[in-house]
Amino acid sequence: MKEPVSSKRDIARELARKYSTMTHDELDLLEGILKPMKFKKGETILKTGETCRNIYYIDRGLIRQYYYKYDKEVTEHLGEDHTIFMCIESLFKEEPSQIQVDALETSVIYALPKTELERVALHSVNIQLMYRKILEESLIISQVHADLVRFETAQNRYKRMCKLMPQVVLRAPLVYIASYLQMTPETLSRVRAMPG
Repeated sequence: MKEPVSSKRDIARELARKYSTMTHDELDLLEGILKPMKFKKGETILKTGETCRNIYYIDRGLIRQYYYKYDKEVTEHLGEDHTIFMCIESLFKEEPSQIQVDALETSVIYALPKTELERVALHSVNIQLMYRKILEESLIISQVHADLVRFETAQNRYKRMCKLMPQVVLRAPLVYIASYLQMTPETLSRVRAMPG
């Protein structure tokens, strides 16, 4: 059974529920700037060298953010339904991104253009609060990932990921999960085979 398609209003309400409370007028402002986008599996959402101009909200789907290091792809983030992603450095410095973003599944995504978000935030404390909470969440997610790969054993990294992102573990290809956890696919296979 196919899930019903969310409207821009549904997404505005979801963002308000998750990050802030909003009046009808504020929901109208937020709904007015949301840009719905659809990507097929394997399609690129943002290419390396493009400037990120949006904060993205995944209504449905799975995305991967990655970069190249010594000609190898390194997965930096895996995003799933009802989560936010952005290339934060590119977004705020308004410079080309070192990161590429691809859809790992057919994905329905809503873009919040930064310039429009900042414009409407000037007139709404609640939209400012939502914007701040989105940025805080993004920074925390980055910190959790950095700490995970710095301080945890391979087995604990995988266990934490299963707890924090169970849907991603079920849906993302193992090669990307291994890359995200900074281990080889062979190590990941061994870790997954361990009891408990």
